[in-house]
Amino acid sequence: MTRRGSAFAGVSVAIVTPFRDDAVDLAKLREQIEFQIAAGVTCVVPVGTTGESPTLDREERKTLIAETIQIVAGRIKVMAGTGSNSTREAVAMTEWAAKQGADATLQVGPYYNKPMAEGFYRHFRAAAEACPLPVCVYNVPGRTSKNIEPETIIRLAELSNVTMVKEASGSIDQSSQILAATDLTVLSGDDSLTLPIMAVGGEGIVSVAANVVPERFVELCKAFAAGDLKRAQALHLELFPLCRNMLGLASNPIPVKTAMKLQGRDSGELRLPMSALDEEGVSRLKQTLKQAKIL
Repeated sequence: MTRRGSAFAGVSVAIVTPFRDDAVDLAKLREQIEFQIAAGVTCVVPVGTTGESPTLDREERKTLIAETIQIVAGRIKVMAGTGSNSTREAVAMTEWAAKQGADATLQVGPYYNKPMAEGFYRHFRAAAEACPLPVCVYNVPGRTSKNIEPETIIRLAELSNVTMVKEASGSIDQSSQILAATDLTVLSGDDSLTLPIMAVGGEGIVSVAANVVPERFVELCKAFAAGDLKRAQALHLELFPLCRNMLGLASNPIPVKTAMKLQGRDSGELRLPMSALDEEGVSRLKQTLKQAKIL
């Protein structure tokens, strides 16, 4: 069946925020985006979890989103991370991003608040009704402390511009339930579950590890879409140790920024409360990257 968010099928990359001297480094941002465009990704996602969004102030978020849209210049899509645990803030940022020319909005589940199902529904409805931008609901209970239940997603599907779900609960059953009951596009929010979620009807990934190896995720998604399951399986098994070992070292984006630095693509420092990997962690990451033929 044709799904609402199929224009975003493939690889969307949740890009890191490059910092220099505790300020956003726009030159490095441009380098990162050009790197992703050259790799053939569908979309970049600024100001997501990987972009250290909780530590960005409103002006920094606006700068990152606006600059990303200008750098991309229509060559690929931009899904702006405008979600918040404050409904008023999410609505205001989403309205603003729409005026800047964003192609969609990523709306994270309100974190820390722990709303009930009705609260989730009203929060996302408010963001969806604020402007006609396609909305991707982002379910990541490991970060927010509360799962957005499939029944709430199914109810949200009644809103015409809720078109996608970034599903990072780790539950294939949850993705299957959403896919069976709606025409929403499901994108994996866990790199290692890209192929399993596509196998049940998902259409791609909003990836962290693609900051490091975007071309391999692009190839995986294209192979599956073309019906080359053997190649897609081979790429899944090749990428699985990288996703498991790299992202298991520390909270995202600590290991990803470190891996980029080891690649020679230094994105600058982390912003507190994120802190650098210790010596043992860096050693383990180097071994992982060597095994994945990245170093």
